[in-house]
Amino acid sequence: MRLFSEILKELAAEGNSLRVQYSVVDGKGGYFQNVKRLIEFSERKIVLQGRKGTLGIEGENLSLGKYFGGDLTVLGNIIRVERGE
Repeated sequence: MRLFSEILKELAAEGNSLRVQYSVVDGKGGYFQNVKRLIEFSERKIVLQGRKGTLGIEGENLSLGKYFGGDLTVLGNIIRVERGE
């Protein structure tokens, strides 16, 4: 995870630290940081609220893994991730 942390530090330097940051593993799920709350949840769609904007996740067989301290793990086949206002 050290490489991921270093990438996030670089992104934060560019002013993106308030947005939800994420990494998706094809067919397995994804890891999301800076999540303030869960707005919507179903097996096909999840909507997250960050400190600045929302993030919509679409896929198949989606479920929630660990959620602690603003970090969230989503399990399932993520097909699309889209930022909102």
